[in-house]
Amino acid sequence: MPGVVILRGHPVAPDPRVERVARTLARSGFRVTVVARDREGHFPPLERAPYGSLVRLHVRGRYGAGLRNLPALLRWELQLAGWLLAHRRRYAVIHACDFDTLLPALFMKFLLGKRVVYDVFDWYADAVRGLPGLLRRGLARLEALLLGRADAVILADESRLPQLGKARPRRLVIVYNSPDWEGSHNLDRDPDDLPGGPPSRRGLRVAYVGLLQADRGLLELIQVMARHPDWELDLGGFGAEEGRIRKAAAALPNARFHGRVSHDRCLELYLRADILVATYDPSVPNHRYSSPGKLFEAMRLGKPIVVAEGTGIDRRVRAWRLGYVVPYGDTGCLEAALRDAARWTPQERRAFAARVLRLYERWCSWRIMEARLLALYTELAIPASPGRRPPE
Repeated sequence: MPGVVILRGHPVAPDPRVERVARTLARSGFRVTVVARDREGHFPPLERAPYGSLVRLHVRGRYGAGLRNLPALLRWELQLAGWLLAHRRRYAVIHACDFDTLLPALFMKFLLGKRVVYDVFDWYADAVRGLPGLLRRGLARLEALLLGRADAVILADESRLPQLGKARPRRLVIVYNSPDWEGSHNLDRDPDDLPGGPPSRRGLRVAYVGLLQADRGLLELIQVMARHPDWELDLGGFGAEEGRIRKAAAALPNARFHGRVSHDRCLELYLRADILVATYDPSVPNHRYSSPGKLFEAMRLGKPIVVAEGTGIDRRVRAWRLGYVVPYGDTGCLEAALRDAARWTPQERRAFAARVLRLYERWCSWRIMEARLLALYTELAIPASPGRRPPE
């Protein structure tokens, strides 16, 4: 099998979608290298991962700084292009995650004949904070133009199709953010048997692991938890507003802040929880098309989830009865949803879990997503003409 290099503008520490794709390709025989950006210089430049090599390029920058990050972004793309050129014999396919890795990938496609898969985690023009309207529209047009030059485009959900506008990808595949937890030694274990002993059972257990930003409804969640000392909150992750959220959580005796957590630790926190939360602000354009892994993780574990109205996933949560939909920022509605979940009996929880797991296995499981991903890669790995290898 040929080599694949996966490009990501974050340190992959962790990065569930990147690592899931890497593990899947490696299990199928592809030689996988992940090249990531370390903005803070906190991580080793080279790691051996279960899927292959993880290379980090140290290019300083700040999360959430918008246009002020432009010089650092250009340095990252130049350094990334240099790495790709220097290691051109190591790969035949480039898996570019988000627009900040697409330009170097396409440069290698036209210079060296490499295949390029563009994995759209977020529509980039809608992800950059503080971007003036004219620049935002120009960036959106550029992304739409360039994604048509890639050999294939991957979206995380059908709800994101309107974001493509008039763009015409050569190949388009939908791969949900479903977890590849099958085979994990913790999966389906009783929470009482997890490392660290049984969790305390004072009341409702709520969990969130992900980006720590105020537009995820986390400060409102902390306000609600403050009114219910018998409930417990587990918060994990990192992000631009980590300090602010950590400080708010530290004021509560019933909140635990875990910082960055591993793949297995995230699973442990979710197994201990009664309900997961993913309340994103729908005024952020990308959030209106969100398809977070938390939804599919909740489904796989048979847990209900609370999401915000108008965020794309709310339609699926309502249609499949996966939990609760609340107006973003409305602490009263959020509290009412959590109160209702706290009243569920063990029998109700078991019936909910069985029904939701059936839906997950039929429509969303990683087994289905893996088949889509590998079908695409098998096609891309075939040389363009018999006996011709991609140029080195």
